[in-house]
Amino acid sequence: MTDEFLPFSRPTISRAAIDEVVACLESGWITTGPRVKKFEALLKTYFSAPHALTLSSATAGLHLALAALELKPGDEVITTPMTFAATLNTIVLTGGKPVLVDVEPDTYNMDVARLAQAITPRTRAIMPVHFAGLPVDLDPLYALADKHGLRVIEDAAHAIGTEYKGRRIGAFGDIQVFSFHPNKNITTGEGGCVVTRDDKMAEQIALLRFHGMDREAWNRFGKTGSQHYEIITPGYKYNMMDIQAALGLHQLPALEGFIRRRTELAQRYRESLADWPQWTLPGTPPYPHRHAWHLFTPLINPETAGMDRDAFMQGMKERNIGTGIHYRAVHLYPYYREHFGFKRGDFPNAENVSDRIVSLPLFPGMSDADQDRAIAAMADLFGRK
Repeated sequence: MTDEFLPFSRPTISRAAIDEVVACLESGWITTGPRVKKFEALLKTYFSAPHALTLSSATAGLHLALAALELKPGDEVITTPMTFAATLNTIVLTGGKPVLVDVEPDTYNMDVARLAQAITPRTRAIMPVHFAGLPVDLDPLYALADKHGLRVIEDAAHAIGTEYKGRRIGAFGDIQVFSFHPNKNITTGEGGCVVTRDDKMAEQIALLRFHGMDREAWNRFGKTGSQHYEIITPGYKYNMMDIQAALGLHQLPALEGFIRRRTELAQRYRESLADWPQWTLPGTPPYPHRHAWHLFTPLINPETAGMDRDAFMQGMKERNIGTGIHYRAVHLYPYYREHFGFKRGDFPNAENVSDRIVSLPLFPGMSDADQDRAIAAMADLFGRK
């Protein structure tokens, strides 16, 4: 067995992207500037949206989208327990109360059939998460939002390139927030963007992402810029840098190829592991969609595997194969138990997923031989002949 460690994820960075970063560094303009503007223009074209605002992270995007709603104490935002902590953290940081809806046991997405019973007179927004790049069933979700006058902020951190019923996530709906973290389908090192068709929302986010300045200030030190600006409201420091956008300018055109390769690898896992009793593979919803395969996340079956999830991950590490946990159910973390009274048993589907989920290696630069090595390591660990 090779000694090389196979990570669960690795970004694919082209020579052209590296050269763009070098050119950016050599230009002397490395913070927010012309490359950010060009990247935002590409994103608007990709999403067929009037507004695509780049930020330092998707967490920043969730924070500003919620901040723009100006939540009042006691206002509720409905989301899912099967997500990264940032989804709930940003609700709390903007003064809201997270209200959770359990997930579907096979897709790990919010169970929209349970959504209506979570809506109260204090509900202000719904925040679905497109888990691992699989779209939530949005038609009934938006129907409920429209009925109750609620905003929808789609946590699309996993979902650039995802499609729902033939439409690209980000090309319709209310507000979508995407991540460009290194393990996502495209990367700018760190970074993210908010996409919306709401002019007022876009104006608020543009104001809040850079100190509350009343105009674009990135060029104020250039020949045509002005040193004068006004602070309209206290804002944040959430702007993307040109160094990051230099990567994005080459990542976005490569996205289709990245998703094509991710899909091939996901299908190889499905075919190879289909009859393994040690695994329960991710489910497929009945509505038309394109999965972007940010992650491949089966559930381990401890009784037939002869080990729990953590023992499996340790065994894979010993065989030089990286894996991940995406995610532990957020309501089980100490802060959310102590401050909101959540407890084990509240969301049984999410807890079952949380206890058993594993992210297997999946990234565009992964070869068939790499994947075969990962599958062989699993077979060895499980004692399969």
